[in-house]
Amino acid sequence: MSKTIAIVEDEPTIRQNYADALEKQGYEVQQYPGREEAMQAFNQRLPDLALLDIGLNDEIDGGFELCRALRSMSETLPIIFLTARDSDLDTISGLRLGADDYLTKDISIPNLCARISAFFRRLDSAKQPTQQDELIERGPLVMDMNRFTAHWNSERVDLTLTEFWIVHTLALRPGHVKNRDQLMSDAKIVVDDATITSHIKRIRNKFTHLDKDFDCVDTVYGMGYRWTEK
Repeated sequence: MSKTIAIVEDEPTIRQNYADALEKQGYEVQQYPGREEAMQAFNQRLPDLALLDIGLNDEIDGGFELCRALRSMSETLPIIFLTARDSDLDTISGLRLGADDYLTKDISIPNLCARISAFFRRLDSAKQPTQQDELIERGPLVMDMNRFTAHWNSERVDLTLTEFWIVHTLALRPGHVKNRDQLMSDAKIVVDDATITSHIKRIRNKFTHLDKDFDCVDTVYGMGYRWTEK
C-alpha cells in the first residue's frame, strides 16, 4: 500500500508542483489549501506524513496551530514544515511544537523526496525491530522497539519519531560520542546542524520535565553528543 502524504499549502501552483513530484515517487497525495480543510480530513484519518506551510490564507501562523493539533493526535506522525519563512525564531518555534524537520522552499525536489523517503524508512524500521534491539535498558531508561515507546523511571517520555531515534542512537552505545553526521546517519534522518541542536534541546527538556536531575545527554564540544549512564 502506498504511503499517504498531506500537503497543506495555500498557493495552488506551489501545492500542485509538490504533489506532482511526490506522486511520481509513488506516494498518494492529499492537498489542502488551509488549516480548517486539513483538520476536517485529519479528524477522519491521519496521513502517513504531513508537509505544512506556516502562513495559510489569512492565518499568519496557521501551520503552527495545525502542527500543534497534529502532534496532540499522534506522537510519531512525521511532520515537516515547508515554508518561505527562514528566520531562526520560526525554525525554533516549529521544532518546539513537535515538527520533525523544518525546510525552506528553496530546497530542491530531489532533496525533499530524499528526506521524506528517510522518514518512511525509519517508520518501517521501527515496525521490524531486530531481535537484540527489541528492548533497550540503560539505567532508568527503557526503550521498547516493538511498541516504539520510551520510559524514564517507569514514566512515559513523549518523544516524536525523530527524537526517539536520536535517543536510541545515543543510548545504544553509552559513552560513544556521535558527531552530527554520525547521528543523522545512525538515526536514519536527513536534517541540518541547527535542527539536530534543536532536537537535542527538546529531548533534554522532555526528560528533565520528568526528572529535574536528568543529565544523561552530554554535549562534547567540537565533537558531538553522547549518552552517559549515571
